[in-house]
Amino acid sequence: MPLYIRIGLAVAIALIVSFVATPGVKWFAKRIGAMDVPKDSRRVHKSPIPRLGGLAIFIGFVLSVVLFADITRQIQGILIGTVIIVAVGVLDDLMQLHAAIKFLVQIIAALVAVYFGVIIDTFSNPFVFSAAEYVHLRSFSIPITVLWIVAITNSVNLIDGLDGLAVGVSTISSIVMLIISLMVSDVNVAVIMAALAGACLGFMPFNFNPAKIFMGDTGALLLGYILATMSILGLFKFYAVVSFAAPFLVLALPLVDTMFAFLRRLLKGQKPWSPDRGHFHHRLLDMGLSQKQAVVILYAISGVLGLAAVVVATSDEIRALILIAAIIVAAIIVFFVYKGKKKG
Repeated sequence: MPLYIRIGLAVAIALIVSFVATPGVKWFAKRIGAMDVPKDSRRVHKSPIPRLGGLAIFIGFVLSVVLFADITRQIQGILIGTVIIVAVGVLDDLMQLHAAIKFLVQIIAALVAVYFGVIIDTFSNPFVFSAAEYVHLRSFSIPITVLWIVAITNSVNLIDGLDGLAVGVSTISSIVMLIISLMVSDVNVAVIMAALAGACLGFMPFNFNPAKIFMGDTGALLLGYILATMSILGLFKFYAVVSFAAPFLVLALPLVDTMFAFLRRLLKGQKPWSPDRGHFHHRLLDMGLSQKQAVVILYAISGVLGLAAVVVATSDEIRALILIAAIIVAAIIVFFVYKGKKKG
């Protein structure tokens, strides 16, 4: 089967299955009481909305992967870890698990992926003027891999605060990783990212403002875990054309938001995982923007960073310039955050 037909089918099947499954998942969520009730200032919706929408994304994604991807040992590990992550997400959407329990399960899921060979052992040197082209992690490879997977998994979950935000940013990241995988001829990663993008696109019509269903922790943790593990296979691999910056640019928005959240809470003497109303999307709302406007701005930032990742992957000569551009974008994000804080 020609590559582009395979990728097109992976997108189409995941999209159709996710789209068709979402109304059924919505009915099921209502039936078992998996509802998101607006009970604090962090939530911007006014009435109870069903959760568990991530199940529809999961069904569409897994079916498409099984049909069109090569199920290697590494992909087996990722799929097993995905099932673990989805299971804890469903339980959390039903009964609000303690943060420590979710964190422990995320570590277990990360270790499952590592056991099956999903590991960061070598990446291109971030110091562009260094004589050493690559950095070899050696004994640090396992802890750094686990840290990366858990960090990305949580970061996507933390930005899931506005209708369509997390699923849209994840779609953009998936498409960027798909493009880069095609550029380096990594067909299997490209097919899997196509499946994830399709599953997200099938769910998005139900999640745009005003949302009819939320994907909940089931979906946010799922998307974060897949993006984290697949970035290891598709962006950290031993390719001379892919620089150290690429995976960080692709996932910069959720990563930077998570970093700010942890620092903000620690400076306030709070636990790092304590919820608050200080994320980027909250700051944009405090500036007077509507949900749709805030989401579009964050889509645009994610898209620009994704484009930078693609450029990094195509030309090592301008890597330093792209890193500078990324810093400028980060500075703009910081400006929005603190301007919003002053007005809030």
